[in-house]
Amino acid sequence: MPKKSAAPGPLTPAVLHILLALSTGERHGYGIMKQVEADSQGKTKMGPGTLYGSMGRMMEAGLIRESGKRVDPGMDDERRIYYELTTAGRKALEAELQRYRGVVEVAKGRVAYGH
Repeated sequence: MPKKSAAPGPLTPAVLHILLALSTGERHGYGIMKQVEADSQGKTKMGPGTLYGSMGRMMEAGLIRESGKRVDPGMDDERRIYYELTTAGRKALEAELQRYRGVVEVAKGRVAYGH
């Protein structure tokens, strides 16, 4: 029986953005939405349905998990749930970024030489 690859295939844009938002630390849902918007310079706005639907699938796949963090004193609501990347999530993000680097290299060669 073939061994399953550690990294999943290409990620959806929503999953990629969520992984990128969590790559610098734990965040709650609203914080993830704001980070996605900031990372994309306002070009990508993720609503709660997309965010939480994607995150549910990501938790089932083992890419993210709830963190132990619950409250940022003075600034936070104790009901907020924070999320963090798992080792599998970091590997999936790196694999996806490597795929993008390959695409960019191909594009550079074609644009530079007019192919």
